[in-house]
Amino acid sequence: MTATTPAPRAYSLGKRLSAWLAVQGLLAALAVSAAVYAVNMWVLQSRQQEELSLKQDVIRHALGEASASAVADELRHKLKDFLAGHEDLALSITSLDGSAVLFSAPSTLDQRRAASANRYEEVTWQDAWPAAAAGGVRVVLGLDVGRDDELLSQLAWTLLVASLAGAAVVSVTGYLLVRAGLRPVRSLAAQLDKVALEKAGLRLDGAGQPLELRPLVERFNALLTRAEHAYTQLEGFNADVAHELRTPLTTLIGSSELALRRDRPAEELRDVIAGNLEDLRRLAIIVSDMLFLSQADHGASARRVPVNSLQAALSDIIEYHEAALLDRGLSASTHGDAAGAFDLPLLRRALSNLLSNATRHAAPRSAVRVRIECAGDRARIWVENEGKPIADEHLPRLFDRFYRVERSRQQRGGPNYGLGLAIVAAVARMHQGAPFARSSGGVTAIGLEVPSGPSAGLASGA
Repeated sequence: MTATTPAPRAYSLGKRLSAWLAVQGLLAALAVSAAVYAVNMWVLQSRQQEELSLKQDVIRHALGEASASAVADELRHKLKDFLAGHEDLALSITSLDGSAVLFSAPSTLDQRRAASANRYEEVTWQDAWPAAAAGGVRVVLGLDVGRDDELLSQLAWTLLVASLAGAAVVSVTGYLLVRAGLRPVRSLAAQLDKVALEKAGLRLDGAGQPLELRPLVERFNALLTRAEHAYTQLEGFNADVAHELRTPLTTLIGSSELALRRDRPAEELRDVIAGNLEDLRRLAIIVSDMLFLSQADHGASARRVPVNSLQAALSDIIEYHEAALLDRGLSASTHGDAAGAFDLPLLRRALSNLLSNATRHAAPRSAVRVRIECAGDRARIWVENEGKPIADEHLPRLFDRFYRVERSRQQRGGPNYGLGLAIVAAVARMHQGAPFARSSGGVTAIGLEVPSGPSAGLASGA
């Protein structure tokens, strides 16, 4: 058993957009908050370093003035006066080996660290002390930065709360804005509910829609036009099929009922069966053509084989139609050639239908010309006949099934089921090509253009 791929989950476009707006708003607010926090932290740290540097210069100056004096008590007194009113500063002067504390205020720095949970920024250097050893002393100046840390902490919480609040506001307003922005889409959905193929001519109104939705409205209206055209074609096709099949079926039923009403001689019954067989063959041809068109519609493609000369490969089709052409006093000629890779049975069928169509509609005692042309990587095959011109509005529909320019016109040159040119168009599609038709100056040309595929040889023009 093959595992089936689960269908993708449906989601709300409005909710998804609102969520993304909220996430983006939160990320943007956090980024701004982080930048504000970093700037404030940098400013505070710069201020702390600057203050420590200034105090260090003052203490060095005091130690330098007193270095030549032997009055250490006077120096201690100056240092205490300097530290008075600076509760956030601590100063410690010890011998280099740490065995003697020469000055400490307001207490030793180690004791102050232990008594306080705050963080200290410190600067350490060696200096001179009156009556001290020649090696000098070790000076440690500390700055209590607890208040700055507390300020940064409060700022961080404030920014975080503001970011969350801003994201919530963005989420709510974004949801409302998305709902308002999707209102035209809901309007289109409401219009779609009113559109039905049974009500021809209904289209979406794009006048009040935003510019982004107008291309969608235009394309959907174009799709509706094509769908209506296809729906109309389908209805006409069903009616035409019923009409084409009803006539031979009615004939078959009628002749069979007459034959069964009374005893008839064998010769008369043979005539009835022969007439029925002719009608059955007509039905078989119609059914076969419809099956071929169905296969073409379902993506059947041509089976290409190398062809050195299309003119030579299709000459038997022209010979096959010679009797019908002579019967109407028509002459046939072939012009041009092409080479490449083609599905010859399909091209023979298409050319046969083109010749049948030209034979029926060509003016008596005129010429029918089969033209083959190679244009780059494409080959063109068409049949020209002289006769009544076809109006421009009919040309695009010549390849529709059961379409006739004049439905009341008497058929000439044999039965016409209205599928011949539709098969020509199907052959062109199976070769990834297209049919074409033009009519002017009393000359009508109908044919098909197909990619020639890999060339099988150089064809010589005729």
